[in-house]
Amino acid sequence: MRTLAELLDKGESGHPALITPQGPKTTYRQLHEQVESLASALKGAGLERGQTASIVLGNDLQFVASFLAATRLGAVAAPLNASYTTEEYKFFMEDAGSALAILPPEDHPAREAARALGLPCLEAEVASEGKVRLAREGVTLESGGEPEPPRPEDIALFLHTSGTTSRPKGVPLTHANLTSSISNIVDTYNLTPGDVAMVVMPLFHVHGLLGALFSTLASGGSAVLPGRFSARAFWPVVAEHGASWYSAVPTIHQILLTRADDDGAPRGTFRFIRSCSAALAPAVLSDLESRFDAPVLEAYGMTEASHQMSSNPLPPARRLPGSVGQGTGVQIAIMDEAGSALKSGEDRGEVVIQGPNVMHGYRNNPEANASAFSDGWFRTGDQGFIDSGGYLNLTGRLKELINRGGEKISPLEVDAVLAQHPAIAEAICFGVPDPKYGEEVHAAVVLKGDATQEEIQAFCQKHLIDFKVPKVIHFVDDLPRTATGKVQRRVVASLFQ
Repeated sequence: MRTLAELLDKGESGHPALITPQGPKTTYRQLHEQVESLASALKGAGLERGQTASIVLGNDLQFVASFLAATRLGAVAAPLNASYTTEEYKFFMEDAGSALAILPPEDHPAREAARALGLPCLEAEVASEGKVRLAREGVTLESGGEPEPPRPEDIALFLHTSGTTSRPKGVPLTHANLTSSISNIVDTYNLTPGDVAMVVMPLFHVHGLLGALFSTLASGGSAVLPGRFSARAFWPVVAEHGASWYSAVPTIHQILLTRADDDGAPRGTFRFIRSCSAALAPAVLSDLESRFDAPVLEAYGMTEASHQMSSNPLPPARRLPGSVGQGTGVQIAIMDEAGSALKSGEDRGEVVIQGPNVMHGYRNNPEANASAFSDGWFRTGDQGFIDSGGYLNLTGRLKELINRGGEKISPLEVDAVLAQHPAIAEAICFGVPDPKYGEEVHAAVVLKGDATQEEIQAFCQKHLIDFKVPKVIHFVDDLPRTATGKVQRRVVASLFQ
C-alpha cells in the first residue's frame, strides 16, 4: 500500500467494512464505489489536487467516505473537532488554507466560520439508499470526471498539534507517512479480515483515525462506528457485532473497568485491548487484564509520527507494564541536551525517533522545525529511557503540554484567553494530576476586579472547547517569579498539587 487510494484493496467485496450500530452495514465494494463517486463530485465542485478540505463530521460513514474521497482526489483532508467554537474553526480553517468545508446539513459554528472566510460549504448526509450525498445549498454535486490517483509524496492529512507556544503547529502528513504507520499497526497486532474493531476514539485525531479505523480497513477487517463512546451501550454493541479489540485512552479504560460488574461485562471477549495517547497506570493495566481476560498492550504515538511509534507486543512476547514497548517500524533513541545519543540502560534523556511515518516538518514554521529535528531525528519532547530489553519507558514530558485524557492542551493558549477577561490582571494555567483524565486544567489568577470562578469559566467557554476550560480557578494575590521576573509554570503548579 503506497497511498490511501489502496486502503480498501484487501477487503473482500461483500465483507462489511463499516458497521453502524442500529444502522446499515457498508461493504468494501459499497465503500469503494462511494469513495470514487464522491471524489468525482469533489472534483466537480472545484476542489483540486493539493487543496485542503476541512471536514467537520462525526464518527460515521459520512466522515469516512468524505475523507477518503478528498484524499483519493489528491486533495488534503483536514478533520476538525465538531465541538470547536466559531473562533477556533476560523483559526484552524484559515491556517490550513482550506478551499472548502464539508459539514453536517444543519446549522453549525463551523458553517459560520466558513462563511466568514468566504469558503464554500458542502453538506454531507446519508441518503435513503444508504449512500453518502454531498450537496451545496441543497443541490447534489455533479460528477467532475475520474480524478488522477494520488502520489505517495502528496499531502493527505493536515492536523494541528498544540506546542509550547500559544499558536498550534500545523502537521502535514503524506500518503507515504500514513500508509507506513498503518502497515506498522497492522503488523504489530496481527490484524486480519476476521477482526472487528470497536472505534471509540474520535476520527479527527490520529489515534482513532489510524490506530483503529484505517488499520482495520487496511487489514480487510470490519470497523464498528458507534458514533461516540457510551459506556452503557459499549458491551451490547460489542456482543452484537463480535468485536475482537478496541483502542482507547486510559480514561475510557477506567470508565469501562469501574462499570464492568454493574454492566455485566463479559470476560474473554477481546483478542487484545490497546491503550495509547496517555500513560496507563500499571495497576489499571493489571485490573483490566484480570477483569476482561485479555492482554492489554500499551502503545506510544503522536501526530507528528502519524500516530504509532512503539507498542508492547502480543503474547507470547513479553509485555511490560509501565512501558510503551518497542519501536514498531520506527527507530527510537534517547538523546541528551547536547544532542548526543545515550546508550540503552537507565540514562534518561529526550526520546527521539526516525522513520518513514514521521512528518517532514511543520507547515510554515521554520523556528519549530529547527528545534524539532536534530541530525535527522525528530525530538518528541518526552523524557524517557530504553531498558536492556529494548523497551521504552517514558518518565515525563519536557514540554509543558497538559495531557487531559489524550487531548494535548497548550497552556499558553488558555493563558491568552484568561488574559482577555476584564477582571483578570494576571493568569497562568497548568496541569494537575487527575485519577480519571490523567491531568486536568487548573489556573491561578490575580484579579483586578470582581469575578467568580463560574464567571471566568463561562468567559473561557466562549473562546475554548470545553476540555480546555480550567476546571478549577485558584485566586491568588500574586504569582511567584524568578529573579528575572518570569513566572515559572511548574512552580505555580506545585503549589496546588
